[in-house]
Amino acid sequence: MSRELDMTVNDLPAINASLNFISTVFISAGWFYIRRNAWQRHVPCMIAAIVSSTLFLVGYLVYHAHAGEKSSGYTGLIAAIYFPILASHVLLAFVTLPLVVLTVLPVFQRRWDKHRRLGRWTMPIWLYVSVTGVFVYLMLYKWFPPRPH
Repeated sequence: MSRELDMTVNDLPAINASLNFISTVFISAGWFYIRRNAWQRHVPCMIAAIVSSTLFLVGYLVYHAHAGEKSSGYTGLIAAIYFPILASHVLLAFVTLPLVVLTVLPVFQRRWDKHRRLGRWTMPIWLYVSVTGVFVYLMLYKWFPPRPH
């Protein structure tokens, strides 16, 4: 007996948060390995981080194209915590994509100096965006879901 997998657009926020978490793990592992000069382990971690982040971006765009924006309606202490995290997450997310691209391009030219210089900026920003993406999901969908209007 097989069960059919019924996925809808409404499943995408959880999938996207999972992809953000996977990105977090691989970005962290890639940083760990390169700090120990284990570039042979760094490379597959960063490829996995790029793939999971790319899948996240596709899922995010598909979800918001179909579902629109979800208003939290938060006030008080929750709003004071949620909105600064959301604002910093969104602003830095716009910076992350071009930074990742600019950091990866020198790899194909074997310009390790440039890759290393850009990576020092890209890694913490990309990591922050991935981690805060998980927190935004948890706050909005699990911990403090908005009340229906």
